[in-house]
Amino acid sequence: MNLSRIRILTVGKTRKKWIRDGIDLYLKRLPGITITQLRDGTPKREEQNILSALNTNETLIALTEEAIPLTSKEFAEKIKDLGPSRLAFAIGGADGLTVKLKESASLNLSLSPMTFPHEIAQLILLEQIYRAQTILRGGPYHRE
Repeated sequence: MNLSRIRILTVGKTRKKWIRDGIDLYLKRLPGITITQLRDGTPKREEQNILSALNTNETLIALTEEAIPLTSKEFAEKIKDLGPSRLAFAIGGADGLTVKLKESASLNLSLSPMTFPHEIAQLILLEQIYRAQTILRGGPYHRE
């Protein structure tokens, strides 16, 4: 899995140190992944910020609690199926992502039917990307 093709667009800053430490741990394990923090505001403003930050060669994946959740193995296969495409995972602010962003995304992904703050969603997403990488490589991190 080419990790340099993955970017996380997130609305708001990561303020809690314990979450930042976890994010930093996974970023060390996943060299090449970048996180772009965007300014929060109204849902419409956040939508504009995400669309402006999105590169034309990136496939948008919207994180939303309404999507059908995937197992870790299904998530790994989905990333594999997207091939060499550059991926941009979008995590919204307190009000989530707009309908327009969800409809324009190539994939809507749910980490859980529960709602998480954007900071925790980043950490969970990074852990699942790491898990997907080990699944695809046949490593021991993921257990049945």
